[in-house]
Amino acid sequence: MDIGRRLRSAGSAGSGNPLALLPGGAAPVLALVGLVIVAVLSVSLLTGTLPHVPGSGPGGPVRTATPSGVVITDPRANVPGTLLYAKAGNIWLQNGTKATQLTSTGFDSMPAWSPDGQWIYYIHSVAKIGRWPFSGSATPYELSVPYLQRIRPDGSGAHAIANGNFTRGSNSWSFFIRQPSISPAGAIAAVITDGPDPTRSDLVLKFINLSTGAITGLGLLDIGGLGHQDPAWSPDGKSVLYVRDGRDGTRGAPLIIRYDIGTKKSTTLTGPGYIAPAWSPDGRFVAATKTDAFGTDIVILDARTGAERLRLTNDTNSFDPVWSPAGDAIAFFRVDRGVVDLELVKLTGAAPDWKIGDTLALTVAAGLDASSRPGWFIPADQLPKPTPSPTPPPPSGSGTTP
Repeated sequence: MDIGRRLRSAGSAGSGNPLALLPGGAAPVLALVGLVIVAVLSVSLLTGTLPHVPGSGPGGPVRTATPSGVVITDPRANVPGTLLYAKAGNIWLQNGTKATQLTSTGFDSMPAWSPDGQWIYYIHSVAKIGRWPFSGSATPYELSVPYLQRIRPDGSGAHAIANGNFTRGSNSWSFFIRQPSISPAGAIAAVITDGPDPTRSDLVLKFINLSTGAITGLGLLDIGGLGHQDPAWSPDGKSVLYVRDGRDGTRGAPLIIRYDIGTKKSTTLTGPGYIAPAWSPDGRFVAATKTDAFGTDIVILDARTGAERLRLTNDTNSFDPVWSPAGDAIAFFRVDRGVVDLELVKLTGAAPDWKIGDTLALTVAAGLDASSRPGWFIPADQLPKPTPSPTPPPPSGSGTTP
């Protein structure tokens, strides 16, 4: 989301303080302050301020990414299923060693698979001129209005489900819609939004009905207006993980929180420093980005206790994991001197005592969009068959009579 465009006046009359935009006293003004802060902080925490940094990196000059209409894959990247990511504002699919551009608007981001693989949900941004009172008169502003859309993997059937347009009387503004995660039943998107009224909400976890586009607030706590990020539905549909952003002095202190659908209550899963949760297919574990003063790495957590079970990377440049639907690998972003690529590490052996395989590059100097998490879908007929449980021996003395 282009925060600068959203707050920039389209005319000289609106070149004053954007925090004075909203009428009605301190509460709406603070809501807008929180909106701006959490939007900036969310992106910062999400990416570790790593991607697309100009200048020199620790290994020398910034690598040159491939052109925006090209994604180069590693010849060894023939993994099962289809990977999903964004580049240069467009959605891409990668099947084996072939990467295909799905959209071409230059304003698409944050793609997510439907659990059945029939749809890809994403955010499409539309430039629009809005008007909002400032210093007693309606002032024009350039807006970047998000639309929650979906499209078939073959590129057909694209249509909008919900949008961030907001009107009050003759005035128009917009609210954010970010990071859709689709419920296992395919009926609800968990999103981060300040809709439907951005003057009364921070950027927090809410639900969007995928049939009607209606937004449902959950009344979840956010700290000092810093908001939430990174929603992730559990495989059984009983809970949603999300990140509650916080601060410890000048440093971020994000926590992964579990929201229980049945009880409508939230419980803390981790201590400070974890973001971007991704469930294992069996729901027993959670891959996450661990943040510290040095950077970001990928770890595996126990889904019940939040305890750290395994650390997958130690390069301080890895973030945004996605678990293979087969359960035997984790893909993630890694930034190298400003260029973001998708990499993978294999897991062998039985959980939680996995052995970590070699890291495999799935893309080469691709320059992927770091604010859009990757996705992964494998059709059911290509997934490994579950290992049957061993048959217990009969009780002692219970043999058959000859």
